[in-house]
Amino acid sequence: MIKLRKKAFIIMMLFSVLVFTLVGCGKAEESGDAADAQSVTEQEDVVQENKTEEVTEETADEGSEQTATSPRRGQRKKVDINDYDFATFTITSEDLHDGVWDSVITNTENGSNVSPQLSWEPVEGAECYVVFMIDTMAANWVHWMSNNVTETELPQGWASADEYVGPYPPDGTHTYEIYVVALQQPVEQLNGKLDTRNPGAIEDIVGMDTLPDGTAGNLLGYGHIVGTYTHGD
Repeated sequence: MIKLRKKAFIIMMLFSVLVFTLVGCGKAEESGDAADAQSVTEQEDVVQENKTEEVTEETADEGSEQTATSPRRGQRKKVDINDYDFATFTITSEDLHDGVWDSVITNTENGSNVSPQLSWEPVEGAECYVVFMIDTMAANWVHWMSNNVTETELPQGWASADEYVGPYPPDGTHTYEIYVVALQQPVEQLNGKLDTRNPGAIEDIVGMDTLPDGTAGNLLGYGHIVGTYTHGD
């Protein structure tokens, strides 16, 4: 009888060990499944983050393309002289006919590279004038810069070679604008250089309105005349 009880006890112990082992394996499997599930979730999160970053980058690229033509920081804002309340006066030229400059003023095989004839009425209070000719189709390419002009009748060829280089459009038709600026007080030096582009030419003209003491009112008025010239004419 005692032997049977010992045998039964051993069987129960073995059965208990077996049960505990099976339960332990089940929990391990559950833990493994949970770990796998967490890993998948993390991977999904990473994929989603990558997709979000890709979308963000694409949006940024699209934004860059959309703003490619917009002014960048540090760039000069385009200035329109008509936005200012400056007085104006009339300029005439014997070398401008029906809105076209005569070839004689050009620096081409058909021209003589002489400054055009200009005339205007004296502006009251003006001590001197400044003359500019710019090609507005070539980033304000400067063809004429004369400072401290005291005459109001400039004959053809008046400007020196240091102040005038006639139009020479590389191709097609270009627009050449002349500004004559009446100043209460002369300016020591003009901004920009001859025979090169000056995108800020109009801003430079407007800037001459400032007196030495920092106040406005030096620019008493300006005259403006426009003509075109076509390559090969």
